[in-house]
Amino acid sequence: MPSRRPGPSASASLPAPGAFQLPPLHADFDYQIGGAYPPPAGVRIVSRDRTASPAPGLYNICYVNAFQAQPDERASWPADLLLRDADGEVVVDEDWGEALLDIGTAAKRQRVAARVNRWIDGCAAKGFDAVEPDNYDSYTRSRGLLTANDATAFIALLSRHAHARHLAIAQKNTVELAGLRKKLGLDFAIAEECAEYDECGEYAKAFADRVIVIEYSDSGLRKARSGFAGRLSIVRRDVDVSTPGSADYVRKVR
Repeated sequence: MPSRRPGPSASASLPAPGAFQLPPLHADFDYQIGGAYPPPAGVRIVSRDRTASPAPGLYNICYVNAFQAQPDERASWPADLLLRDADGEVVVDEDWGEALLDIGTAAKRQRVAARVNRWIDGCAAKGFDAVEPDNYDSYTRSRGLLTANDATAFIALLSRHAHARHLAIAQKNTVELAGLRKKLGLDFAIAEECAEYDECGEYAKAFADRVIVIEYSDSGLRKARSGFAGRLSIVRRDVDVSTPGSADYVRKVR
């Protein structure tokens, strides 16, 4: 998409090497953003919602919905920070019922980041190792109201803050921006259905194989394993990321 303004350069603000810990390569992973539970045997990396606590002894990633407002939190956001169309209607991600946040100006990006950064502070205080800001690709659902430059300018703010709190930061999906990851300070990737959409190779190249893959179908899992079983962290989960004992719970690694 055409840009309304250039994104900032984040390279000058990145922390010294070693200030945070990267996730282990090619390690067993469990995606628990739908609810925390004891990780299965062999798991070394787990991602949990920011409201949960880290899993003792593992590499813990803290999930935050950084670019959209979850339905139960929408009312707590200032009205002018919800993205609106020409008629003043809030733009919503229909798949999840989440309002898009307005990161279309530098001033609004700073205000949204101030709130998300408080969540990142909470992740650090709980002892998480990294943060996973979701919906980086929400600009593609903004009906042309936001651009890729808006998204990269905003993620750069979060990256600087996460690194200052000694947290690594993931790029979530958004393969079209993977080539900018060093400039923006993004340390590893969490890619949903990259095998299903033939994107795993692009993530692997951009992030030097430091990629966590979540597939939501058996065919996606087979495809991911056939191409990247010896290189990337791969898991198959149910699309609602439910907990054991739930009727829809699925977790497979082969």
